[in-house]
Amino acid sequence: MFVDNVRIYVKAGDGGNGAVSFRREKYVSHGGPDGGDGGNGGSIVFRVDTGSNTLLAFKYKHKFIAENGGNGRGGKFHGATAEDMVILVPPGTLIKDSESGKIIHDMSDCEGADFVCCRGGRGGWGNRHFATPTRQVPMFAKNGTKGEERELILELKMLADVGLIGYPSVGKSSILSCISSAKPKIADYHFTTLSPNLGVVSTGGESGFVAADIPGLIEGAADGAGLGHAFLRHVDRCRLLLHVVDISCFEGRDPIEDVKLINTELERYSPELASRPQIILANKCDALDREVVDVEAFESFVEENGWEMMYVSAATGENLDEMVKLVAERLEELPPLRIYDGELVYEETVTTGEKETVIRRQNDTFYVEGDWLYNLMGQINFDDYESLNYFQNVLKKSGVFEALEAKGCKDGDTVSMYDFEFDYVK
Repeated sequence: MFVDNVRIYVKAGDGGNGAVSFRREKYVSHGGPDGGDGGNGGSIVFRVDTGSNTLLAFKYKHKFIAENGGNGRGGKFHGATAEDMVILVPPGTLIKDSESGKIIHDMSDCEGADFVCCRGGRGGWGNRHFATPTRQVPMFAKNGTKGEERELILELKMLADVGLIGYPSVGKSSILSCISSAKPKIADYHFTTLSPNLGVVSTGGESGFVAADIPGLIEGAADGAGLGHAFLRHVDRCRLLLHVVDISCFEGRDPIEDVKLINTELERYSPELASRPQIILANKCDALDREVVDVEAFESFVEENGWEMMYVSAATGENLDEMVKLVAERLEELPPLRIYDGELVYEETVTTGEKETVIRRQNDTFYVEGDWLYNLMGQINFDDYESLNYFQNVLKKSGVFEALEAKGCKDGDTVSMYDFEFDYVK
């Protein structure tokens, strides 16, 4: 089964919490704080799997959650750092943001570095980090931060230099099977090919190119008719298009109209794609009856549009070697495969970057919210004076009190931060 578009949810692991602990052993009754730090959570990492050409592995598994970091312990024991969750995708996979549809990263470099999509949360500090000359018994530690999470769309755009396009049953699969080691299903009926097929075409030595047989396009493909709409994305990267037509007109079709209609669908789908260089392959020339088919009119039409043309036959192998040489020559003149740039500016979470605070007022109560504030409150022991004093200093340095006063907060008003409420006093 061929799958080329899936929606998944990914979440990096949370960081482990720091420990509140004090050294207690024989002859050391009042040892200092020795709470260990929490471990970092595992990140979500995407890696190219060169042996895969479908997203079938994601058909029944849509959630990928990395492990959380271990909590710190007494004796300065550091919590375990969780392993990253590595997700394998075929080369050519676009990672998109589900909400905006914008591209986050293009997994097209088979030898490139892994892509960290969601970073794991950082481990929290143990209470030993909060010991000062005046605070010798810190009764609080720092919780680990949350791991990042996203809803993604994975879209596969095959990495092929050349795309074979054309109406159903014109011989695209037959040509691919002749010039490469690919073995696509071939039969004498429309839509035999139900998914794109890739084949590596050798041009001598270690050189060659990759060709993709795209399922037959028909009129209305850009609107979803036939199979074209589902697979047009796979010719997006192709540098050269081989437009195959049945020059024998065995089914009574007009090759000129076929070429016009297919190019109209390409234009509607993507004008940039329609502008790619094309070579017209007049297939089934072994069955051509020049007294029935107006070959001169077709050749004139091709020449008027500035395309190159070659008569070939997948049945007899006529001119296929010459066609491969011509394609190799043209590819040397064309720019490399298209790599999509990221459209979504990747921002770090508020726990590692800018602190975003939201303040809203209802009557005389001011509600303060923010991811960084939520993480901070998980670190506070509200029954301990020193911990509360630390909490107050952080709010002051972060500009929360100043922002409250700007919103009209005055002495005696109630301030609510999630489940914690207090009367505001300047």
